[in-house]
Amino acid sequence: MPKSLNLIRIQELKSNAYDTIESYNDSDSPNALDNFTRQIKQVLLADISILSSVPEYLPIALFGHVKFSPESMIKWSYWIDNAIQPEWDDFKVSIAFNNDDIPLVQAIRGKSESLLIESCAVLYLLNQDINGSGKKAKPPHSEDDEYGQSNDDYDQDDEDSEEEGYYDQYDDEDR
Repeated sequence: MPKSLNLIRIQELKSNAYDTIESYNDSDSPNALDNFTRQIKQVLLADISILSSVPEYLPIALFGHVKFSPESMIKWSYWIDNAIQPEWDDFKVSIAFNNDDIPLVQAIRGKSESLLIESCAVLYLLNQDINGSGKKAKPPHSEDDEYGQSNDDYDQDDEDSEEEGYYDQYDDEDR
């Protein structure tokens, strides 16, 4: 019987990884994310045990460096839709790691094969979000705040900022 993927954990890892990736994805410093992922890889190779407290560092370290073939994307879709953790032999042929990342991948596999597979599931989902919508990846809860409330009122254009009957005391400072 195949092991099951913990989809709640994977979504949490995805959300945490996404938040960190986006915080370094800055047009003013375009190399910030690459520099950060390079540093994370070095830290992880030096002390792999750090993943027990910040497991989202692994998908961050591998972000943009793992490739999924069209055939393997069908497999990943099936595995995630059915919460099935792939066997190692199926997993290893479903992805392509960057050659520079092989030492890290081998070290992670020695510690936790499951974490490596979960992290690749996170990368697959981030890839789907980026490629599927043509936009930046968004975690599923991004439309709601931490209390499940929608932020629609604040997401609209400022079309009502010049609303009749609204007085802004700072508008008078220019006069």
